[in-house]
Amino acid sequence: MIPETRPEPLADTPQPLLQHLLELRQRLIYALIGFSIAFILCYAFAEEIFRFLVQPLATLLQEKGHRRLIYTGLTEAFLTYMKVAAFAAAFLSFPVVASQLWMFIAPGLYRQERKVFIPLLIATPVLFLMGAAFAYYVVFPTAYAFFLSFETPGSTGQLPIQLEAKVNEYLSFVMRLIFAFGISFELPVLLTLLANVGMVTAQGLIAKWRFAIVGIFIVAAVVTPPDMLSMVGLAIPLIILYGVSILMVKWVERKNQ
Repeated sequence: MIPETRPEPLADTPQPLLQHLLELRQRLIYALIGFSIAFILCYAFAEEIFRFLVQPLATLLQEKGHRRLIYTGLTEAFLTYMKVAAFAAAFLSFPVVASQLWMFIAPGLYRQERKVFIPLLIATPVLFLMGAAFAYYVVFPTAYAFFLSFETPGSTGQLPIQLEAKVNEYLSFVMRLIFAFGISFELPVLLTLLANVGMVTAQGLIAKWRFAIVGIFIVAAVVTPPDMLSMVGLAIPLIILYGVSILMVKWVERKNQ
């Protein structure tokens, strides 16, 4: 019986551990330089980026008259713009970071693994941006309308209840939801990677679809604001992505045969 052999890796010359550590340091430096350049560029447009992030709330507040965002700490506005710049720079510098990651791990990959990894590397930012866009254009308007519905106008002997949102708290809320939706949309990438190492199978995913749907609704309830529309708005795309994941896992299984 002929023993099964794996394809040769892209680079079969062994390297000492110190050489790997030196290369890792070099790749991290390049990634940090890319992020730093993106941060400087984004900080120059931090005010415009923040206005873009606040636009869904501003649109609703315009219907209620002149409103504003406030800050109560002396450095709060400055630190908020710093966070905005870092947030945007993380998006902008991802191609540089991903390319450095690829150049570090590619020599240790087998050719079959490389064929699987490259499409996933491309799909990762695409799916994240899809999740972020879904949160911005669908979830934010729905969630803001729900929360603003608790405002009450003033009357005789009563004070009005109005939103006076702080810039730092608003940005934290937006960033948390965007990251939550972006990471949730990485479900096909995660399951495909698990399939590539043999931890999940397409048949197993199909057999456990009921448990998966329950888990999706639990995750959606945790990461979204406490309203039914937002939770369902995240759960439905994740269920669709679960079906897409099954197709991707089948593709991996055919590739590994």
